[in-house]
Amino acid sequence: MRPWDQGELSPKSKSSEDYLNETATEVEQVFNALKPLPSPEFMLGSWNCGVVETGHPGGKALKETEWAGRDVRGINDVDPIMCVDGESKRYWNEGWGHASLREMVFRGKASVALIYDSFPICEHFRYVSEDLVMEAMDAPKLMPPESTLYTYLIRRK
Repeated sequence: MRPWDQGELSPKSKSSEDYLNETATEVEQVFNALKPLPSPEFMLGSWNCGVVETGHPGGKALKETEWAGRDVRGINDVDPIMCVDGESKRYWNEGWGHASLREMVFRGKASVALIYDSFPICEHFRYVSEDLVMEAMDAPKLMPPESTLYTYLIRRK
C-alpha cells in the first residue's frame, strides 16, 4: 500500500522501500489527481521525508546525502535539505542552501512550490492529508524535462 492510498502515513509504519516498483506514469497520475495545498503557511514546521521509488536517479542521490526532510520556519526561511548524522541527529546540509515557498501553477493547478535560492530547482506540493504531502521536483536544467522525482513529506509531531 502506498502512502496516498491510506490518506495518512505514520513515519514508523512504512519506509520508502515499501513503495518499490511504482512506475513513473502511475505516480504522475496519482500526483496530478491530488488537491493543491491551501497556502504556503500550510508547510510551516518540520517534516520527515521519503522517496517514491520510480528508479529516478535523484532518489538515490537523496538517500546518499542521508536526506531526512525539511525545516520550514517561514515562507522565506526554509532549510530544504535536512540530513541525519551517524547519531540520527538532524542537521541542515549547507551545500543545498536555503529556499522559499511561493504559490505557482504546475500541471494546471495552482499550489505551493519550494524554490531553491542557489539551484534551478522547484518542488511542487500536493495535499494528501494534514500531515502528509507529496511533491514533484521540477529541475529541467539539471535533468531531462520529462524526468520528475517524486517524494513525500510527513509532518513531524
